Amino acid sequence: MPSNPADEIARLRDEIRHHDRKYYVEASPEIADREYDRLMDRLKGLESDHPDLVTPDSPTQRIGDEPVEGLEQVEHRVPMLSIDNTYSIAELEKYAERTARILGDEPVQWVVELKIDGVAVSLIYEEGLLARAVTRGNGRVGDDVTHNVRTVADVPLRLAGDRVPPVLEVRAEVYMATSDLVRLNEEIESRNEEARRAGKKPEPLFANTRNVTAGSIRLLDPRIAAQRRLRFFGHGLGLVEGLRAETHMDFLAELAGYGLPVTPHVECFDSFPAAVDHCQTLIERLHELDFEIDGLVLKVNRFDTRERLGATSKSPRWLIAYKFEKYEGSTRLKTIRVQVGKTGAVTPVAELEPLELAGTTVSRASLHNADEIERKDVRPG
Repeated sequence: MPSNPADEIARLRDEIRHHDRKYYVEASPEIADREYDRLMDRLKGLESDHPDLVTPDSPTQRIGDEPVEGLEQVEHRVPMLSIDNTYSIAELEKYAERTARILGDEPVQWVVELKIDGVAVSLIYEEGLLARAVTRGNGRVGDDVTHNVRTVADVPLRLAGDRVPPVLEVRAEVYMATSDLVRLNEEIESRNEEARRAGKKPEPLFANTRNVTAGSIRLLDPRIAAQRRLRFFGHGLGLVEGLRAETHMDFLAELAGYGLPVTPHVECFDSFPAAVDHCQTLIERLHELDFEIDGLVLKVNRFDTRERLGATSKSPRWLIAYKFEKYEGSTRLKTIRVQVGKTGAVTPVAELEPLELAGTTVSRASLHNADEIERKDVRPG
């Protein structure tokens, strides 16, 4: 056992960071929430008794005490360009042809990645410590939202490992889980019941996860943002000094090694047609996700190949987003089952009579947004 408070505080911080990584990055928690809370309470107590030992990267320092006066404008050191997109397989094939004309016979590996429907941010780590978080803004200038990003539980305040880059700028998406939106609206509805009884005006419910995220990340009071349980996935890079990875897949593995959660279900393929085929497979599995996506991204795997492809004034040439319309239809509900994810998230899933939507057969659907389903269209079988 540590013989002094400084050693005990250091041990608790390391233990908590270990469990944060197991939960958020590896999706394999080792302890129950209550045991985790005991560790955090013990650390808070020690830091309260010894305030001189508190450091900015301590797990206890996620929630700011006071609101900021305003959002500072910050210029991106590497612009956050937009992504060209298409809703058509034919247009995807034309994009592949244009890429092939630039690269000739050079073989290209393609990565397929979920396009998370959240808010794009850039996280800047200096000497392993979170220094700043900035929204995309107009691509060249964004808002400093460090005070709110520090409240996101799966954003490490200090990177793990002994070989972290001196500067690491991670492009990421801050989002809200669908199950957390349900929880948040349930809390609002509970308050609304009390308001109605008191003759007061009820609060509006949140329509979707992106609206909550976009509003929360720009709040001036971090205490409110902390209550929203925002999350984040890393997926790209800005300015990096000392990067070891030469491919996107290796880069994601490197980020995970630093304790940063990365976009899940990412796969790499040796040909563009294989990557496109995989897109259709992913679309059929969207009901399994506990977060919203607004498309899929196909990107070149090797960084040196990306350099040769370059960019236009608006978008890189080495990636494209494949989007798909959100269609509505009527079918018959067969049954409802409960699906439990690796982290314990519970997702109600409807088993449906197969329905053709936009060329895809839909037979299952998440019920997190059950309030949007009309009863006349979903009839028990």
